[in-house]
Amino acid sequence: MPERDDPETIGRRVQQLRRERGLTQKQLAEPAYTPAYISTLEAGRVRPSDDALRHLAARLGVGFEELATGRPARLATDLRLRLTEAQRTLAEGEADEAAALYTALLAEAGTHALVEEQATALLGLGECGLDTGDIVAAREHFERAEQVLGGRPLPARVPALRGRAVAHYLAGELRYAVYLLESTLDELNRGGLHDPDALLLLYTGVIAPYMDMGAHARAAQAAEFALALAPRAGDPALVARMHRSVARTLLAEGRVAEADASLAKAAEMYRQLKIRTELANCHWMRGYVCAQNGELEKAEAELRAAQEMLASQRSALYSSQVAVELADVLHRRGRSEEAGELLRTVLGDLSSERGAVHAAAAHRLLGIIAEDARDTEAAEEHYVRALSLLERAGAAGDLADLCRLLGDLLRRTGRVEAALDAYRTGLGHRTAPGTTTLGPAPAQPPL
Repeated sequence: MPERDDPETIGRRVQQLRRERGLTQKQLAEPAYTPAYISTLEAGRVRPSDDALRHLAARLGVGFEELATGRPARLATDLRLRLTEAQRTLAEGEADEAAALYTALLAEAGTHALVEEQATALLGLGECGLDTGDIVAAREHFERAEQVLGGRPLPARVPALRGRAVAHYLAGELRYAVYLLESTLDELNRGGLHDPDALLLLYTGVIAPYMDMGAHARAAQAAEFALALAPRAGDPALVARMHRSVARTLLAEGRVAEADASLAKAAEMYRQLKIRTELANCHWMRGYVCAQNGELEKAEAELRAAQEMLASQRSALYSSQVAVELADVLHRRGRSEEAGELLRTVLGDLSSERGAVHAAAAHRLLGIIAEDARDTEAAEEHYVRALSLLERAGAAGDLADLCRLLGDLLRRTGRVEAALDAYRTGLGHRTAPGTTTLGPAPAQPPL
């Protein structure tokens, strides 16, 4: 059970309860103790034994834990049950309702100094922020969870660290997100803290920023470690998320069938677990896989399914990111006007601090559409804005291709020197993705 309060606090509590029940010190003491002992105990000058507390609790009609800690009996158990209910509400896509539940539970856990329950509520609020696109609030909740868990071992703090890294990633701070994840992995592995769930959470989380930074070799290695750790993990939702993330590295290696199979596994697990938001993300990822494989009709269907599910859950940021990928599919299917209209609709939800990589992708595609319409001025403006977003985010994976597009446009309009500068910039980002830029890879787990 939790550590009991100090003697003075217990003494004041005993005195208050005794007076509320109209008992004298003698009546409370009988038959096992003396009035003098009760007087000394209420003054906080003696630390009562467990036997003494049990006697007093029985006489006062309260539980032993409530008398020792001030917390009503079964409070922690009840809070954990309600936290599970809030988690289920979030899984069903009701982020606003879940946030209200978590906020109330956080206040209640704080009143009774229940550290684990406070941290769980803060993590839940952080996930609600990610789902609704409130990145700043999400990061603040994850930071508070880290502070609350400050005295706990590192594996217990990993969910908060991972959440903070995801918030930085979505804010376009790819390099810092990778730093947080890599440094935590390094500390776990070098310190012998081989918690499978913690390691799997981190390796799964680092794949997306690695891919966006062009560090494909590191992403593939993280995926390999994650797959090896999965059989030892205890959280099925975490394993499902791993399968969804690993699919992206498989696709980058041209292993389309394996990527699709990995997503099918994830989707089935999410259906069984009834996690609607993650199921939407599986449709999103399957749409991406189909688009990369040239199955555009199927890609459109999957992305529309994802967008519809996310929009119904008011997941504005994720819904806008899906819309950008859907617009690319529409453009490739010859529906450029529809694609451009969709992009202009969602660009207001994206910025350098909120979905920077997808904001850049939207400007890149608008640039291509403008070029097709012979509007070179608008095309150049969109390419330059995309370039600025990607450079700020450190997304080297897309920078080289964008520099090529910009360079080709500048060359066609007779600005050869400017075109050469654009090509050189692209080559600079292509030379060593994910090696010289990120420093040494983190230590490996014992597999």
